[in-house]
Amino acid sequence: MDFKKNPGTQFKDIDDLDQGEAAEEAAALREGISYHDHLYYVKDSPKISDAQYDRLLKRLEELEDAYPKLKTDDSPTQRVGAEPVSKLEKVEHRAPLLSLQATLENEDVKHFLDRVRDKADSRSVQLMLEPKFDGLSVEVIYHDGKFEQGSTRGNGRVGEDISHNLKTIRTLPLSLKESDHLPGSLAVRGEIYMPLDGFTELNKKRVERGQEPFANPRNAAAGLMRQYESRNVAGKPLAIFFYEILSADGDIPDSHRRVLEQLRDWGLRTAPLNETATNLEDIGKYHAKLAERRDSLDYEIDGIVIKVDDYQLRDSLGARDRNPRWALAWKFEPREETTLVEDIVVQVGRTGILTPVALLQPVDVGGVTVSRATLHNESEARRKDIRIGDRVKVIRAGDVIPEIAERIKRPGKKRGDRFQMPGKCPVCGAGVTREGAYHICSAGLSCPAQLRGRIQHYASREAMDIDHLGEDAADQLVQRGLVENLADLYQLKESDLESLEGYAEKSAAKLHEAIQGASRVRLDRFLYALGIARVGRRVARQLAEAFGSLKALMNADREQLEDISGIGAEIAGAAADFLADPGNRRILQRLRRAGLQIEDMPAHRKQPLKGKTFVFSGALDGFTRDEARERVEALGGSATSSISGETDYLVVGDNPGSKRDDAEEQGVECIDEEEFRKLLGA
Repeated sequence: MDFKKNPGTQFKDIDDLDQGEAAEEAAALREGISYHDHLYYVKDSPKISDAQYDRLLKRLEELEDAYPKLKTDDSPTQRVGAEPVSKLEKVEHRAPLLSLQATLENEDVKHFLDRVRDKADSRSVQLMLEPKFDGLSVEVIYHDGKFEQGSTRGNGRVGEDISHNLKTIRTLPLSLKESDHLPGSLAVRGEIYMPLDGFTELNKKRVERGQEPFANPRNAAAGLMRQYESRNVAGKPLAIFFYEILSADGDIPDSHRRVLEQLRDWGLRTAPLNETATNLEDIGKYHAKLAERRDSLDYEIDGIVIKVDDYQLRDSLGARDRNPRWALAWKFEPREETTLVEDIVVQVGRTGILTPVALLQPVDVGGVTVSRATLHNESEARRKDIRIGDRVKVIRAGDVIPEIAERIKRPGKKRGDRFQMPGKCPVCGAGVTREGAYHICSAGLSCPAQLRGRIQHYASREAMDIDHLGEDAADQLVQRGLVENLADLYQLKESDLESLEGYAEKSAAKLHEAIQGASRVRLDRFLYALGIARVGRRVARQLAEAFGSLKALMNADREQLEDISGIGAEIAGAAADFLADPGNRRILQRLRRAGLQIEDMPAHRKQPLKGKTFVFSGALDGFTRDEARERVEALGGSATSSISGETDYLVVGDNPGSKRDDAEEQGVECIDEEEFRKLLGA
């Protein structure tokens, strides 16, 4: 049972398990749930859907109820949440910020209502119904009516101080309204969220710049709230609703309905969709109404919350370690496969190619939250005729890449305008040229989106291999004007890097050392690192081996490049144009002046594998697939993806696929990794 990488949710009946099997499953569930808690609450990078997580947690609760001896102090059922991240100051809450027990089943709601009625000794119990926000829960403290401090929920008892970022949220009052009942000290609970139109706009900007979009509005809000610099948060589309008094000097109202009224009197914003109820029918109608309205709201909700209104009855019902007995979350069925196209934006890649991307209302596809899907190019977008506002079916191509499979027709629904590629780059405003099926920004490295992408590519393992220089660092270096071309990387000081969000003295020193350490590189890797359009690793090696040195290559003309076997007119043209561009030549000169040493290719390379063709199947311990292919090609051989009569060797790693059967049928020699290494050594 692996509840980390592949958290299945089909379980045996508990009555069919013996105690040993139950103990094994409970241990695996605890490990898996704790792992996904860390991803969700600390890393803000969930890998499974809320529906999957809820099923895992409910199964563990059922196992521990059936076998009480399996309950451990560190079980996810015994704690309120995950540990706070260590980089923000820890704050102890005035009162626990408990989570809610959640269900998808109508029957569980009935049981909850029956339990409340039994405790109240009455058939009529006043309930408050609220939308269940999919946001970030926070504690906010006021002293003498003035904002004093705010913190994240963290583990429910200790959170992270985010006061500096909370102040930037305009829906959070810095001073409460004067009132006869304004306490000297007040702690309230609220939910920070990102309106959907703001979320779409934020993701639009990220995609245009070549950055990964946020998976959902909650991730976006949580990521912004954990920024160290409030200037990165100011002006961002964030809002807050309040719904609970955690502690206060003096008396507080005796019912939840009156608490909400009191919060509004103080100027604290509450949800507009709250209603009262007394029976299961009222609850069912409210649940159905909000489920129908959720797609039209400007904020994400994933269910409703049912709360006992009377606080004296709440005290009688009490609370578990993890959640109160006086409240229940009744969640909606997760959106699956079909969703709405919120916008179509154009992403600019590192080589300047413009790619249309559909921004989607977040949807669960195979247990993964999907918020975007590529449309590949203008021709593909027009062929599928995808427009803003369309309802579409989403699949994960190859179980990985999100893709729109088809548009779902909605008769009578007016559609948006047909999609057209822009005439100017959405990032830098430069003109767009068309080459075949591609639209390309003409600005080159002066386009910030291309520069960000090129920095990441230049630092990648297969290129210059600069550790710690990833997407976030590249984005900040360009945004702050510290790097305007690749050569500027080598002029950075440690103090420049310490100024980046998320970097301290030690991490800045590591990044600086990694950049300065990338000062010697072989010609073929350097050509690949430059990110020349249509020049991948294989072509970079061919160019390097054909000319031997950078000087010889830069003196070559287009015809000489076309003469190289396997390099056609398009690739030769792209390489020749890049190397002839005066701006690029200046950058190459600056790189060499900064101390970068570009090594010539070995003069007489042995090619013991010349004429041999390899295919790989399964995972190798010592090589990535690209590295193994590169080693073969460096020794004169070739690597292909499928078995044919021309194949000489199939290299078999862990968990090989059907290629092994194909190889045996066609008489192709199968070798393991050790035998492959011997061939490379020979």
